[in-house]
Amino acid sequence: MTYTEAAAWLRGHDRYLILTHKRPDGDTIGCAAALCRGLRGLGKIAHICPGTGETHLFTPYLEGLLAPEGYEPESVVSVDIAARGLFTDAGRPWLERGIDLAIDHHPSQEFFAKETCLDAARAACGEILYDILAELGQINGETAVPLYVAVSTDTGCFQYGNTTGNTHRVAAALMETGLDVFPLNKRHFRTKTWARLQVERLIVERMHRYEGGKIAVAPVSLSLLEEAGATEEDMEDIAAFLGQMAGVETSVTLREQEDGACKISLRTSGGLNATKVCALLGGGGHAAAAGCTVPGSLERAEAAILAAIRQVEADG
Repeated sequence: MTYTEAAAWLRGHDRYLILTHKRPDGDTIGCAAALCRGLRGLGKIAHICPGTGETHLFTPYLEGLLAPEGYEPESVVSVDIAARGLFTDAGRPWLERGIDLAIDHHPSQEFFAKETCLDAARAACGEILYDILAELGQINGETAVPLYVAVSTDTGCFQYGNTTGNTHRVAAALMETGLDVFPLNKRHFRTKTWARLQVERLIVERMHRYEGGKIAVAPVSLSLLEEAGATEEDMEDIAAFLGQMAGVETSVTLREQEDGACKISLRTSGGLNATKVCALLGGGGHAAAAGCTVPGSLERAEAAILAAIRQVEADG
């Protein structure tokens, strides 16, 4: 389904529930908020599924948009969700009941919905939402803020390799609505808590480097967070941290989970395809940024991701 077809579909339905992915980032939250406000601007009933699990950085964008208890939608839409395993606990029952429309930009999309609007060439799902809302005549002061958050956070404030000319054109168009991007950039890209700085210090002290520093791996244990005095609120986009070091082409962040598994985030800036690597471990994502979850210790997770990297490198 193209974005024009998706816009027509959205115009023709009502009573929406919008789903975000677990461990939400700015793209899924921003897309959900923008779509919800845009649909309301058309006179539709629209809510976002509660239980998003967002950090305090993203809570303001959801204010007044979460579905009330007992709300029964007619149309269920997911945004920025590529795989069945990425639905939140609150969203999973709706997956089992049936997703009507999925809007996404991940090449690893599993096509779980009845209709899918997918453009894997887009840097952020927010770019697709911009086109859809523009088609619906809903680019305005209310939708510009969450759309900018979606596009800017998924491109690292337009620094990642996925950034395109269209990404900048979308940001420029949002600014032309009167949007002041400077407080948003300060909030999301230039402010760190003391605990976050301590996490970064400990990561540098304990990281592992391979292949002459081209590969950097950061095991982040639960005890490391305790030592730093950090919570999940302090860990936003920690996966991008290692890639700031000169010479690093592949960076891996390993996050120990309470359930005994490890969440792996892989970022690449060379020729290595991150999606192919993580797919070997049951994950997915983009060519330059992907993730997966593996059972076991940090040591086991590190061995597994290094083996997957080497296998993809050997396969060419």
